[in-house]
Amino acid sequence: MHDLRAMFLIGLAHGCSHFFQLVLPALFPFVIVAFEVSYTELGLLMTLFFVASGLGQPVAGFLVDRFGARKLLIGGLGVYCLGILMAALAPGFWFLVPAMTLAALGNCVFHPADFTILNASVSSHRLGRAFSVHTLGGNLGWAAAPVLMLAVASLYGWRAALLVACAIGLLILLGLVLARGDLRDEPVASAGPERRPPGIGMAVLFSAPVLLCFTYFVLLAAALIAVQNFLAPMLEALRQTPLTLAATALTAFLLGASAGVLMGGVVADRWRRHGLIIAAGLASSGVMFLLVSELALSSVILVLVLGAAGLLQGVTTPSRDLLVRSATPAGATGRVFGFVYSGLDLGSALAPVTVGLLLDGGHPRLVFWLVAAMPFAAIGTAVSIRGEAQAQPQPAQ
Repeated sequence: MHDLRAMFLIGLAHGCSHFFQLVLPALFPFVIVAFEVSYTELGLLMTLFFVASGLGQPVAGFLVDRFGARKLLIGGLGVYCLGILMAALAPGFWFLVPAMTLAALGNCVFHPADFTILNASVSSHRLGRAFSVHTLGGNLGWAAAPVLMLAVASLYGWRAALLVACAIGLLILLGLVLARGDLRDEPVASAGPERRPPGIGMAVLFSAPVLLCFTYFVLLAAALIAVQNFLAPMLEALRQTPLTLAATALTAFLLGASAGVLMGGVVADRWRRHGLIIAAGLASSGVMFLLVSELALSSVILVLVLGAAGLLQGVTTPSRDLLVRSATPAGATGRVFGFVYSGLDLGSALAPVTVGLLLDGGHPRLVFWLVAAMPFAAIGTAVSIRGEAQAQPQPAQ
């Protein structure tokens, strides 16, 4: 039961972090009217958020290893709630800048803290499922934010919606504080310097397996953000696909990814060849996107193909996290996961600009090719990670 409680708590916390990421973007139409700003200015605000979060994650990783993941997780969620509260009370647009910067500093602690706690709190034979619950919680947080924020804002205004989001975060924070006994830190995190394994300073971040993991995350994040943000205009520009059908296809991709994450947790725990799972899933997903780019598919087939692409990518996610774990020296879980997951922020920052330029230039097919190519490129990094990790002393257990 302890494993399940820890998995639930971390999944809930991760879901809250993803929920907070989208509460303000969901309210952009209201904020534009209130502050008379453009989508470009709001887009730059979110770019600032992800840049600050990406830069903060490696630092948060070191703090997790130094002071403990549980303290950082609880403190980070508190800071995140404060940032959302500041946004709700902002008297003008420029007050959103410090508010979202503060929110980003809260957001940056989740990945290093979450994975450190899961590694220490959950039995090794259930870690694949623990990582799948972690990812699924984030996906559900993303899904919940637009629906809830728009519903509240349409009735009571955008500030009330942000206050509701803040209240939800505070309730989850209270739950984490009350159940903190179920959240264990990595054992070596509390060890004195003389007991720490060697080689867990800054140099570990520049080891070959960790850099390969970072590259993997950049590639996959760029592909995912391209699909999440631009699938509808990509399909419309390529084949004049109606927006309703394109939205349905995107929903199928996201639902397929969530289902794949759950399946992938069981697969990863039962079959330890994680590199092969990743290679098969990403290659198949890449082929699906090539089919969409090259064939005029019927509506039903288009939805099924993109749903299958999401499912296949989702299956690889728990194996991906276990592969990162295998490349992590004992005592360095926080800093390695913090650094590696900052690759998500880098990929998320690079993709929109690249895809936007290609679509503006009239090259939607090239966007699909890139979305298909990035998973294939990521396969090379995943296959290399295992070999490099085996050459490193004492992977985290």
